Amino acid sequence: MLVRDFIALSAGSIRSHWLRSGLTALGITIGVTAVVLLTSIGEGVHRFVVAEFTQFGTNLIGINPGKITTHGTPLGIFASTRPLTIEDAAALERLPEVEVSVAATWGNAEVESTDRQRRTTVYGVGHQWPAIMSSRVSSGSFLPDDDPRAPRAFVVLGSKVRHELYGNRNPLGERVRIGGDRYRVVGTMEPKGQILGFDLDDSVFIPTSRALEMFDREGVMEIDVMYREGASLDEVVAGIKRVLVARHKQEDFTITTQEQMLDVLGNVLDVLTFAVAAIGGISLLVGGLGILTIMTIAVKERTSEIGLLRALGARRGQVLALFLAEATVLAAAGGLAGLVIGIGGAQLLHRIAPALPVHTSWAYVVLAEAIAVGIGILSGVAPARRAARLDPVEALRAE
Repeated sequence: MLVRDFIALSAGSIRSHWLRSGLTALGITIGVTAVVLLTSIGEGVHRFVVAEFTQFGTNLIGINPGKITTHGTPLGIFASTRPLTIEDAAALERLPEVEVSVAATWGNAEVESTDRQRRTTVYGVGHQWPAIMSSRVSSGSFLPDDDPRAPRAFVVLGSKVRHELYGNRNPLGERVRIGGDRYRVVGTMEPKGQILGFDLDDSVFIPTSRALEMFDREGVMEIDVMYREGASLDEVVAGIKRVLVARHKQEDFTITTQEQMLDVLGNVLDVLTFAVAAIGGISLLVGGLGILTIMTIAVKERTSEIGLLRALGARRGQVLALFLAEATVLAAAGGLAGLVIGIGGAQLLHRIAPALPVHTSWAYVVLAEAIAVGIGILSGVAPARRAARLDPVEALRAE
């Protein structure tokens, strides 16, 4: 059988039963569309979360009170015998690899100006907090470098709080009441937006020790450390442990590097992306069953044609290849249509809902098409083998 005859037979069979062929390919189209669309959303969320974390740089370490695990047993923050303090943060800043160390705590409180009030998040931080959060002051200045245990009653307003309390007026020098105490506004922050659900614009910033008094806390909730670029992470972590163990007499704290957080988040998001891809894969399997069913019916309908081909000298391998080619073409065509619809649908979804992060990974695109073709081949194997094994004489008598 010549190649052109082989192609003509395959194409002619698909064209002559165009409705059946179209419905067969449609199952694969739906499956590939689902895979591309769902993985685009999963990959978009993955990239969004990673970008949220890395916008502060990659040289941050968080230290929390309490040993999370000891010998594999979870303990939680209540296992701590000594809280983290402002002095601990100051001691860590003396390490040669550490550039910034900020003790932080937070809570909710009423913030009142002369004629307006609202409840918002109050952060107790040090004067170097903008360096940790990669934030910038819009007007005025951030908290001054006061004595950490006796700081002045100054406050810096987030952009949203500033607008809510003062509108277009300049708030610098104004007095606000926070949690019953009076503070002077010394600065406002540039808009930062939400970070993993935390709206830094809807916040105010006061000195750490004053926040501890306001929320009646003995120790801070976290110490954030930024170490210099190029420093060995292992050496920095070892130095932090050495300093804090010397001060606390035991390891009653938890050190979390940004690398660890990204690894955990990456693993979780990879599982999420795989799960949504698997959901779309179910549709592909259903499409494969459709190809199997249609090709089986085609073999029965074309028994006499197969007998004629065999009588004219077509070998079993050529008959096998003929039916496999038809199944592969249907799967490939359905897959390509699914790719176009899936990629276009992902972009349309992002235009309709700009807040939804969407990113189409070409790796998933290629994989989806490859799986579609693979499913087409596998689905066509059994009917094709059955067609190739037909006895030519019996096949001619079948009509």
